[in-house]
Amino acid sequence: MESVRIHLPHELFAPAESSHFEGTIEVPVLKAGPDLYSFSAPLAWQIDVTNTGDAFLVTGTVEGDAATSCARCLEDVRFPLMGEIEGYFLIGGDEAQAPEDMDDDEFELLPEDNTIDVGALVTAALLLEVPLVPLCDDDCKGICPTCGANLNEGACGCTHEEDPDFELAKNPFAALKDYDFGN
Repeated sequence: MESVRIHLPHELFAPAESSHFEGTIEVPVLKAGPDLYSFSAPLAWQIDVTNTGDAFLVTGTVEGDAATSCARCLEDVRFPLMGEIEGYFLIGGDEAQAPEDMDDDEFELLPEDNTIDVGALVTAALLLEVPLVPLCDDDCKGICPTCGANLNEGACGCTHEEDPDFELAKNPFAALKDYDFGN
C-alpha cells in the first residue's frame, strides 16, 4: 500500500480547531486472513481531524470496489466496500496521558514530525468491513469435491450416491448420523 502521510498544520494545534483532508490511495492487495482483496482503481478517502485539547480525533471514510474469490466456488466476486476511518492521536509526546477509559490499542502518540499515516488508518477501516467468508451468492453450491466442477453451473456428472466422502464433504455433520449419543 502506498504511504499517505498528512502533516498537521500549526493552526490545528489550537483546541477545538478542525481540518478536512481528502484524496486517493493505491491499495494493490489487501490480505484479510486467507483472502486477498484487490482494487482496480485507487480508493477515495476523506477525513476530518479535530483537536480535542489533549489529542487529535480523526474520523472519515474510505471507499472503492473490491475483488476477491468466492470461498465456495472460487469464482471472482466484486463488490463495493466502504470503511469508517477512526483514529485518536495523543498530543505531547511521551508525557501525554491517555484517558482512563481507553486501552493502549485505542490510541497512538502523535509523532514528533506532526504527521498522521492515512494508509494505516485506511487498512484498519477496510479490514473491519471485508466479509469473514466472501461468497458470490448466499446460495452458492461450491465445487464438486471429486472433479472440481462449479456446481452453480449445473450437475457435474460424477456419481456421488455411493460415495460416503461426498456426503461428508457436503455436510460435515453427516459423520454423526449413526453415532449413539447415549440416549
